[in-house]
Amino acid sequence: MSEATLSTEYSAVRDGGTGVIDLSARGRLLISGSEAVMFLNGLITNDMKTLAVNSWMPAVFPNVQGRLLAAVRIIHREDGFLIDTESATLATVLKLLERFTLAGDFHVADLTSETAMLSIQGMNSDEVILKTLGETVINRHEVVIAQLGNGAKVTIIRATHTAEDGFDLFISAHESGSLRDSLTRAGAQPVGAEALEVLRVEAGIPRFGLDMDETNVVTETNLDEAVSFTKGCYIGQEIIARIKYRGHVAKKLTGLTFENEVALESGAQIFSADDKEIGRVTSLTFSPRLKRTIALGYVKYDYLEPGTNVSVVYAGEKLPATVAALPFIRGSWYTD
Repeated sequence: MSEATLSTEYSAVRDGGTGVIDLSARGRLLISGSEAVMFLNGLITNDMKTLAVNSWMPAVFPNVQGRLLAAVRIIHREDGFLIDTESATLATVLKLLERFTLAGDFHVADLTSETAMLSIQGMNSDEVILKTLGETVINRHEVVIAQLGNGAKVTIIRATHTAEDGFDLFISAHESGSLRDSLTRAGAQPVGAEALEVLRVEAGIPRFGLDMDETNVVTETNLDEAVSFTKGCYIGQEIIARIKYRGHVAKKLTGLTFENEVALESGAQIFSADDKEIGRVTSLTFSPRLKRTIALGYVKYDYLEPGTNVSVVYAGEKLPATVAALPFIRGSWYTD
């Protein structure tokens, strides 16, 4: 991608406009049946019993050690529970759920190939939604079912992938082109994977396989909103609760800023001012807004205070860095 194209796509989202991003590569599963709530509630960190129809919640599938297997969103529609997950964790979530299909009234349908997901991100995304679908979604955990002009149903949730305001739109795969055309006619700029990655890191949003995986305890990953500490028993609950009430995790995902643009790769080691190894880098990018390299990484608890001076060692060079609070950029998502 040319620098000009990347700049145009980035600016569409970050500088007051709207970008449209195709996230159809993510996985989508529909769970139905009278025992869906009971089985799901024993598998995830959030409380399914509080999830009303036409609302959604984030959740995590942990293992018995309280480590993260998949981060998901669960959308309660009239026809069941739509689970949205990253493509890297679709097979894991499907395997976890399918073993319950013979245990009771519990049904799993993989809708990934027959559905699509488009996201619009940016300060003006609500105007694009209004022009395209005639709907306004105010509540951040509300689900709205709308229609395209041709009658195609669209499931809408308000969500961010960039620290800017936005909406995720779920539609049948064969209607996704019509929806995309409608969104672009309403003013949304197509945004590709490269620009999205810059925006994601600036927003401090972890990605499975890069910033979190099955080696991470759930509470290390900043997914606090996905965990209920008042619900009943679920897999891994004892360890997750013990860490919560002990006070803190041993390490946590945080931000790092560098003085300017630097050469770096994920996996680089992070050191304290007195040369103790205290963590590692997971994701990085050059931020056009901040005009410097920024990174996500795990840092030991004692060094998490924003402004703490650290260094990152890469290719034999010691690069000065500073611990930073996430997100790096507080966009329009944070103005409410």
